[in-house]
Amino acid sequence: MQARARFILAVVVLFLLMTGPFLLTALIVWVETEGEARDLLLKVLSPHLTLGTLLTAMGFAAGVGVVRVLFRQYVQGLLRMSENLRLMLGANRGFRVHPEGPPEVQQLAVATNELASQRDVLLQDVEAQIGRAKASVELEKDRLAALMSELTQSVVVCNLDGRVLLYNNRARAQFRALSDAPGVAGGGELIGLGRSIYGVFERNLIAHALDTIQQRLRRGAAQAQANFVTTTRAGQLLRVQMAPVLSLAAPALVAAESAAVAAGSVTGVQQNAAAEGDGAGNAGGGASPAAPEVAAAAVTSERTLTGFILMLDNITRNFETESRRDQMLHNLTEGNRASLANVRAAADMLEFEDLTDEMRTRFRKVVRDEVQAMSQRLDHTANEFADSLKARWPLEEMLGADLIAAAQRRIEARIGLPTKLEEVDESLWVKVDSFSLIQAITYLASRLSDEFEVREVRFRLSAAGRLVHLDLIWSGQAMSTETVMSWELEPMKIEDESSPLTVRDVVDRHDGEMWLEREKVRHRAFFRILLPAATPQEQAEAETYLRGESRPEYYDFDLFAWSEKSHELDDRLLSELSYTVFDTETTGLNPSQGDEIIQVGATRILNGKLLRAESFEQLVDPERPLAPESAKIHGITSEMLRGQPTIDKVLPAFHAFAADTVLIAHNAAFDMRFLQLKEEQTGLRFDHPVIDTLLLSAVVHPNQESHRLEAIAERLGLTIVGRHTALGDAIVTAEVFLKLIPLLAEKGIRTLRDAREAAEKTYYARVKY
Repeated sequence: MQARARFILAVVVLFLLMTGPFLLTALIVWVETEGEARDLLLKVLSPHLTLGTLLTAMGFAAGVGVVRVLFRQYVQGLLRMSENLRLMLGANRGFRVHPEGPPEVQQLAVATNELASQRDVLLQDVEAQIGRAKASVELEKDRLAALMSELTQSVVVCNLDGRVLLYNNRARAQFRALSDAPGVAGGGELIGLGRSIYGVFERNLIAHALDTIQQRLRRGAAQAQANFVTTTRAGQLLRVQMAPVLSLAAPALVAAESAAVAAGSVTGVQQNAAAEGDGAGNAGGGASPAAPEVAAAAVTSERTLTGFILMLDNITRNFETESRRDQMLHNLTEGNRASLANVRAAADMLEFEDLTDEMRTRFRKVVRDEVQAMSQRLDHTANEFADSLKARWPLEEMLGADLIAAAQRRIEARIGLPTKLEEVDESLWVKVDSFSLIQAITYLASRLSDEFEVREVRFRLSAAGRLVHLDLIWSGQAMSTETVMSWELEPMKIEDESSPLTVRDVVDRHDGEMWLEREKVRHRAFFRILLPAATPQEQAEAETYLRGESRPEYYDFDLFAWSEKSHELDDRLLSELSYTVFDTETTGLNPSQGDEIIQVGATRILNGKLLRAESFEQLVDPERPLAPESAKIHGITSEMLRGQPTIDKVLPAFHAFAADTVLIAHNAAFDMRFLQLKEEQTGLRFDHPVIDTLLLSAVVHPNQESHRLEAIAERLGLTIVGRHTALGDAIVTAEVFLKLIPLLAEKGIRTLRDAREAAEKTYYARVKY
């Protein structure tokens, strides 16, 4: 805008210089001449005035042309060179100014290129020295990465805001399996750096466990941990062990602490760090019994909680294995009982002295056959179920609503009996053996369905001091106390599944009680089971725990500092935000006229780093014909789209992937219009903050002729791979944005608010779709 104003000013000055003297002279002559002399003068000069005006206009036009050429060569040329010089200084060191324009400007460009070459030689030497200094640090990171990737247990590390700052491959695979939409883009990625763990676990669940750990730390416990069992949205049971991440002098040792707790011993990373004498101190929370001094040093009154480690086990299969084990024990007992009876009878017959040799031989054969059958039965059982013959889980804290949800799923799946909820207090916690208790509830529901033809059962959960009332309610005919007692004392059997345990055994295991009550007014009855309650806790705020300071691409310890930062996105620095960079491929360029999305691709940026491993890529069935000419651009054919999920399946998964982030796209107005037109169909609103790299490029380089993605990438020294695929374009757009951040900072544009306000002032912001 300043250059354009200077050009207009130059034109005005030229106009005044060329026409000013002429107009001034004419005015003086006109004023000094009077009467008939003025008329005569006007008559004589009129033809000459017309010719003079024409010549003046032509001269002025030529002058404007000359000024314009000079302006473009010297003013705009130098401004363009200034932008190119800034590219050489930061975003693209390999960029060189192309000598163009008048000789003086060309000589300046040549001299600038020579200086840039000399600077590059110096920088290469400095970078080589920095590279050697970083080698030992990278070695430690590689050791950590190798250690984490080889762990057989799922490990997730979070800061106190619940933001994921480390996870291993096992956790990535496990969370992908827990997704609600496993067939869409790899499951929608429930886990990722900077994402909230509360997308998987209830916030109160984590807060309760954190409070337990905090209390144990205050008591000086050597290993302050918490355990709980919960259900996922996909209906699976997870057993979770939580350990604290305590404040450390060196962030690198946080990783060592994570791995140490996960492995249950002091790791080589800790030992190496201690041996190198870096002054970081020992990592705690996972010391082995062989090193009690490490454990003692790990938890002191001076160390404060900065995050937590979650170690996850999917015990859904263990639940099923327990059922199979009980069935095996039952079959083994029943089968051997019959064999023992035959052996005992044959042995009794062999004691008769007058038994014939033929009968004696037959009875001996019975003994041998039955003993051999028992031996085979034992061998088969031992070989097939040896790994499942282990002790049951101890009583663990669990959200009462989760326990009931698991019981509902099992009753409906196992015996086909409908279930409903009635007055369930979702804030209650119980301390239970979830497997045996759910098995007992299912058994009672099965007996009600089989013997009393109950068509529906309901659940009620309420507090009773330090206990919890769990009620199994039904409507139907009355039941005698003797019937209840027989059900309670008989081994549990559900269809072909048997258990040596009784309902009374399960209740006793929980130090509880069970009885029958009737609601005569409502013609209902219910079994009431008394269970031990875990102490409920209010939701804990991160600030109550925050008193200290706290790579494959699966960890970022800079996130420990997030707990201290403001959550107002507009005032956050661009380098601090979490982004989802996305692109769409479509059937055409007119979303309002029926064109549809056929591919969505996205990647993520966190703490100024591109996370290529965390990506989203999914083809979409547009449910309409695909124009042949569009396939020439993006290479996607109708055959590739056949059988792919429709947009109402893909957008929810993408919405979850982009949760809690800022959206970035190139020419974002185009892509956002497609998303906005699907709001009514999907019920989703993409109301995220949006950044457009096209607009930001126009802000940074207003004098460049093109702001196409290819042109910007070339200016910034980026290589384009996979152009016109959604994920490929998203990755290039992400790299462009990372290059633009320091260039924007040079112009005083540092926060999200600054970037959005600057972008809105550009010409391209007016384009509508």
